[in-house]
Amino acid sequence: MFAKGPLTMTSPRVYRCTCGHRLYFRNSACLACAAPLGFLPDDLTLHALLPGPSPATWRIGGVNGLFTRCANFHTAAGCNWLLPLDDRRRGPLCVACALNRTIPDLSDPINAELWGRLERAKRRLVSQLLGLRLPVAPKSEAGDRGLAFDFLRTLPGQPRVMTGHAWGVITINIEEADDAKREAARQRMGESYRTLLGHFRHEIGHYYWDRLVAGTTWHEPFRALFGDERLNYGGALRRHHAAGPPPDWARRFITSYASAHPWEDWAETWAHYLHLRDTIDTAGSFKLLSTVDEARPLPYGPEDLWSPGHATGPDFLRLLRDWLAITSVMNEMSRAMGQPDFYPFVLQRQVVPKLHFIHCVVENGRTP
Repeated sequence: MFAKGPLTMTSPRVYRCTCGHRLYFRNSACLACAAPLGFLPDDLTLHALLPGPSPATWRIGGVNGLFTRCANFHTAAGCNWLLPLDDRRRGPLCVACALNRTIPDLSDPINAELWGRLERAKRRLVSQLLGLRLPVAPKSEAGDRGLAFDFLRTLPGQPRVMTGHAWGVITINIEEADDAKREAARQRMGESYRTLLGHFRHEIGHYYWDRLVAGTTWHEPFRALFGDERLNYGGALRRHHAAGPPPDWARRFITSYASAHPWEDWAETWAHYLHLRDTIDTAGSFKLLSTVDEARPLPYGPEDLWSPGHATGPDFLRLLRDWLAITSVMNEMSRAMGQPDFYPFVLQRQVVPKLHFIHCVVENGRTP
């Protein structure tokens, strides 16, 4: 049904210092030899840095050119990304930080702390998008097709800031970075999962629907699978919040919120696809996939895919095999620590073709 072995990783999550010590995505200095580190978006690798010919410039062994740190390295964002010294298209900001259109008032230490948490989640997202070779460009470069983030906090006497997406602008209420408030919202809304990274992955799904689906040859297949997005969006959300999901939602949707409207079904399923890919990349980085039983029966086959004969079918079924193997182990590990399930969802058969459709859209949307 599918070839043996894991797929090639799109976003490696473990790196090595020149001293041989293991490094992780968020590191800015090696804990063993104290070498300064920087993440290079061009090759999605965390590198040990060598001093350049002038202050604040750096070299990378085996990589041509000079580099400088993102200007947000010394802010609450703590950005460890690099940019080429001779590429100042985005000014002093890296490709991830250049996506910011609005940030909160950093003179408030609470704002600074919450913004730093948001930026860590955003960098994880952007690195994955780059690994998948999806188009990532700020509005200052790509205009209407570009992406921008507004990180806002509700001010006294003002309407509550709502997290959402509109025309390439993703708004995040920075209070989502407050663990206590986010957990309270999760319980109030009856959600099994609510994280900062989950918010980013959901909202970016709306953006890529506009970029990769709307008005393309994927549009009609989308409607056949997810439903007609011309259904009144505001009315659909009001009905969902007032009456809740349909009784059989768990059989047809990845989450209850996905049942609210075809756009939300797409965004929720897109977010889960990104969960799937990054989790598998992380497991592969630690060589955990070598323990996957390749003879283990898979509950899904080509007949469960969006397009059973599509060329991506074997690789996608392999992704599902690895995903189910890893999440089952991680759920048991979480239970062993008395924690909630790592992945508190059930991948129903009717959701599989939606995930496969997104896989096909992503593969088709990959840039050189």
